[in-house]
Amino acid sequence: MNIDNFREYCLRKPGTTEEFPFDNETLVFKVMGKMYALSGLKTWEEGEPRVNLKCDPEYAQELRAEYPDSVLPGFHMNKHHWNTVVLNGEISMKQLQQFIDHSYSLIVSSLTKKLKEQLKSLD
Repeated sequence: MNIDNFREYCLRKPGTTEEFPFDNETLVFKVMGKMYALSGLKTWEEGEPRVNLKCDPEYAQELRAEYPDSVLPGFHMNKHHWNTVVLNGEISMKQLQQFIDHSYSLIVSSLTKKLKEQLKSLD
């Protein structure tokens, strides 16, 4: 997967926006204003892309145990709720998409009723 594939996949999700809220190097994807994915652009340029994704805490522990070289506690994030996924070839594109879907779903499930209704109207 390259940065364009990653961006396109995230942007296909309803209610998703892309921003640079921290600096001009950290690309952040939000659904209805809440962050679900981010990645430093330099990691893509340097050949070892990394993506931070929200994750259910128990599932995060399982993934870290199964992929100790590829799924790490979230860098600069709450390590209980976020994973850093290193795209070193161990994680397939399909798996990464599933991880993105999981992150997006977690955020959507935490939205207020009003925001969920707004999101539903975007479909």
